[in-house]
Amino acid sequence: MARKLVFAAAAVAMVVVLAGTVQAEISGHYMESRTCQVYTGPCFANAEVGLAGKGAVMAWNIHEGDLHGVDLSGLNVIVALHTSQTLGFQGIEGAGDVKAIIIVDDKAKGPQRQALIEFAKAHTGKAGQKVVRIDSAPISMSLNEVNLDGRLEAGKLVRLQTRQARKDDCICSNEAAYYPPLAEVADFAPGVTEVGEFKARGLGTRWSTPGARSAYLATFVY
Repeated sequence: MARKLVFAAAAVAMVVVLAGTVQAEISGHYMESRTCQVYTGPCFANAEVGLAGKGAVMAWNIHEGDLHGVDLSGLNVIVALHTSQTLGFQGIEGAGDVKAIIIVDDKAKGPQRQALIEFAKAHTGKAGQKVVRIDSAPISMSLNEVNLDGRLEAGKLVRLQTRQARKDDCICSNEAAYYPPLAEVADFAPGVTEVGEFKARGLGTRWSTPGARSAYLATFVY
């Protein structure tokens, strides 16, 4: 199993070298969990196409950076979405009709709240144009860069606990990071959703996905 996640200074340094004089503005950690398997083999994935994988939670923990001069350091934002088709190889753009909600860190006030909403819409493709509800909640998010496990809580709306996929998570011995992450990321590792609960309003559905090979742990630099 390839380890694809390179964190912190190394990831930032790589982006700066590749981008020349372009400076990164916003960076941090990203977590994702879907209602289909992403660390899997073709036989399992094909069995879910059209049936599963129509829901997802995407979350950003911003370590540092600003948007239009508004400092977003230390804040979090979540986008949850429901689609008419499986979130597969073409991600959000190829998943048919989309409905999305945004959950904004309740620590963000005034311009910070608006900047987080703009940030979330800008990095979720057409889902950002299909937002049907915006909520605020106390959000806590952490991603351990050594053990590659993560936690996310947004009040009673979202609860996510993940860990990196291991060899003993293999069933057919042909597993890989089958579907790419839904958001643009710098580096990533596929993971297992040990706890995955979505209970927010707006999408017309709720889900729980314990023990699913359905998560990504990542860094981002925008």
